[in-house]
Amino acid sequence: MNKISAQLVKELRDKTGAGMMDCKKALAENDGDPTKATEWLRQKGIATAEKKAGRTAAEGAIGSYIHTGARIGVLIEINCETDFVARGEVFQELLRNVAMQVAACPNVEYVTTEEIPEEVIDREKSIEMGRDDLEGKPNQMKEKIVEGRISKRLKELALLEQPFIKDSSMSVAEMVKQIAGTIGENIRVRRFTRYNLGEGIDVKKTDFAAEVAAMQGNINK
Repeated sequence: MNKISAQLVKELRDKTGAGMMDCKKALAENDGDPTKATEWLRQKGIATAEKKAGRTAAEGAIGSYIHTGARIGVLIEINCETDFVARGEVFQELLRNVAMQVAACPNVEYVTTEEIPEEVIDREKSIEMGRDDLEGKPNQMKEKIVEGRISKRLKELALLEQPFIKDSSMSVAEMVKQIAGTIGENIRVRRFTRYNLGEGIDVKKTDFAAEVAAMQGNINK
């Protein structure tokens, strides 16, 4: 096996945001191949991401995504542990991908299901309990059916529960954990705001045919 140079380790660290020793080990395990080393870090990262979840993530970045046509825009804040990682290519790509995910999921309103207010849950439960297909069913059965429907509905509202748009075999939460394992830091998607062009503006509907007829009438007078 060829000797792993410090420059190669630095380049892998800059690319992935992973720790120096982790990068060196990844290269050593893969005969100095940066592509294979990056994949190795990703695979190993999944198993270690949970251990990092309890650490404070106070750094990070705010990213944006503007959809083609400039009709939908997203601002998102994702936190990590160090400024070095926040500036790295992997974290910046994560920022772009999650912002794009928000733009692609118009029904998503919260980051996690735990953030959904009780009044929203109670309202959804009231709607489900009143559905016609539950009429005549025993209360215990109703409650189980409604519980399942509410769980599904809450997941539809939460960003991290969505299938990742670039790889639907994993959820957004699983994708974030994978990246956390790769870079060796805790990552937290904190908040987002979605903007839809023209949202909230009252647009006056104009009857163009009536306007033309009125104008024609004025001309003929």
